[in-house]
Amino acid sequence: MKAVVWAGINELAVTDVPEPTIRNSDDMIVRVTRTATCGSDLHLIGGSIPFLRKGDVLGHEFVGEVVAVADQVRRHRVGDRVVVCSFIACGRCWYCRQGLFSCCDNSNPKPAVTEALWGFAPGGCFGYSQALGGFAGSHAEYVRVPYADIGAFTIPDDVSDDRAVFASDAAPTGWMGADLGGVGPGDVVAVWGAGAVGQMAARAAMVLGAEQVILIDRYESRLDLARRHLGCQTLNLEIVDVGEELLDRTGGRGPDVCIEAVGLEAGPTGRGLGHGVSEIYDQVKQRLRLPTERIDALREAIYQCRKGGTVVILGVFAAVADAFPLGAVMNKGLTVRGAQQHGQRYIPMVLDRMSRGELVTEYLATHTMPLEEAPAGYEIFKGKRDDCLRCVFVP
Repeated sequence: MKAVVWAGINELAVTDVPEPTIRNSDDMIVRVTRTATCGSDLHLIGGSIPFLRKGDVLGHEFVGEVVAVADQVRRHRVGDRVVVCSFIACGRCWYCRQGLFSCCDNSNPKPAVTEALWGFAPGGCFGYSQALGGFAGSHAEYVRVPYADIGAFTIPDDVSDDRAVFASDAAPTGWMGADLGGVGPGDVVAVWGAGAVGQMAARAAMVLGAEQVILIDRYESRLDLARRHLGCQTLNLEIVDVGEELLDRTGGRGPDVCIEAVGLEAGPTGRGLGHGVSEIYDQVKQRLRLPTERIDALREAIYQCRKGGTVVILGVFAAVADAFPLGAVMNKGLTVRGAQQHGQRYIPMVLDRMSRGELVTEYLATHTMPLEEAPAGYEIFKGKRDDCLRCVFVP
């Protein structure tokens, strides 16, 4: 079958790989009908998360049709149309029973690397390097889905594949951000990053009753999509002083909840922020492969959050960060939360809201193309050319 594989730093190839087969009694095989790019893929492709092997199949956000099921699969049959959570979970361990599905103890068969990095290993993830299990990804014609009854969900008949594909990762991740932040009626929520996850976090905050939702980015095309499809407030950090604007819109307090939806390759966060030296320091050390992340957006979220507020980290980070404003966190009394998505907790609700028209996601797919064009699609996506927000590939 055809699949998109990693061929080296910033190199992708479309090549023939073996078709997946049933390995365990709870597996199923899905024929992929839509698979989306994600900003976190760029960290892998560019070598910022250095645990890929040449030939690894990429992709983790997808929908498809069930073509084979193992004998212990009870919730799915051949012919079902399903969306699959990007993170893999067993459904039985202590973490899964607490609803912390991305922390699953059993779904990552290669835990040693991340145990050394983080103390414990998270669960497995499709197409996300050997560190998260070495599972073949979704940029392929077929995918093996472990723990199928836990991680795959039947798509309602009135929800299209173009809408449902974002129920695999972007929509539940964004919703989790608002949920972890405890967003409720009357809150002011600021979201850094107007990619698909940031837009979904903004939409979730609106549905949960936030009084103001302010989406922050430097790309006007993304902010324009948010204004047209979500109706939230926006700030272009290249044009305005974000800190002053947030204070002005919150009576001088700052937002109640700040959500970081950018990740380890964040660029400088704009004018008048007073943290330029830290931004340059992050970039230089990361390019030298010294131990740091570029935490510009996260740092800004911490500085701008009101005293006693909550900062939620949705962007992907891999290692350690220098110049983290720990003093601001402690002295302002902030709560800081973060997680890979616990999609199994949110996807059924997301699909229901998609069915009722409360959550519309098709607009996130600004570019749709055949799987064979994926290397070119990633170049468009990475460079944000042609106002690209997300590419979706059709095998």
